[in-house]
Amino acid sequence: MPAAGPAPALRRMVHISRPVLWINTLGPGVLGMWLTGSLLRWEAVPLLLWLTLPFNLLIYGVNDIFDQDTDALNPRKGSLEGARIRASEVRTIWVSVLAANLPFALWFALALPPAALGWIALYVLVFVFYSAPPLRFKARPFLDSLSNAAYALPLVVLAYALGDTPVWPAALGLMAWSVAKHAFDAVQDIEEDRAVGITTTAVRLGARGTGWWSGAWWAVSVLGFALVSVPVAVVNALIAGWLVVSLLRAPAPATGHRLYRHSIAFPYVAGTVAGVQLAGALILGRYP
Repeated sequence: MPAAGPAPALRRMVHISRPVLWINTLGPGVLGMWLTGSLLRWEAVPLLLWLTLPFNLLIYGVNDIFDQDTDALNPRKGSLEGARIRASEVRTIWVSVLAANLPFALWFALALPPAALGWIALYVLVFVFYSAPPLRFKARPFLDSLSNAAYALPLVVLAYALGDTPVWPAALGLMAWSVAKHAFDAVQDIEEDRAVGITTTAVRLGARGTGWWSGAWWAVSVLGFALVSVPVAVVNALIAGWLVVSLLRAPAPATGHRLYRHSIAFPYVAGTVAGVQLAGALILGRYP
């Protein structure tokens, strides 16, 4: 039974939100703000806070609710890589998701322009229906991977929220990058997903086919990033190339699991290169 009291309950919700993956939402948000030409815009702070615990609890809480069958078979659940929830926790998770996100939704409705609100709505809907029926993109091969392009939407949301124009090559490059990474990471779950009848892109293509699929999308991302930052494009190409070649040399779920810790590190490394370069340009007055 879960421990009683607010502190253990909060720790449980933080665990469910997978803090190691917050970089995938907060990172694009910070870069989206910096691409408007400012290191800090106070009006962006509510959006950046939302992209930490609240939105990640929405993504992964909903995912855990609808993935209880496959998570029960997955040995990496119940660790840093994701929670294994109990059926008795479902109501608490729904309540926590709403409590964490509704105040931000009300603030955004009052403070943000329609363009930003529209992209926020798309962002939320894609991730809810990635896991939830009736759409449940997770169980639809190719749509599961393509829907993860939504991880790039903070680059668009922050720009519109701050009255600027999105840097579309960066946004489109990150969309392609996210499509590739989702499929690549799903290789490690091929056996568990197949066992419960979930046909993901990785299940449909197999480990080798998924390696080629991810490699193609990462190549597209390199082209997009190169239009904005050559150093970021080079780092992206080197890491993505190594991951893909490593998987293709031993195409199996076990290889996907072995490489997953490096895949988790990928956005931290590439994001640091992008962030240092962009922040340096802003400090030196060379951007935009």
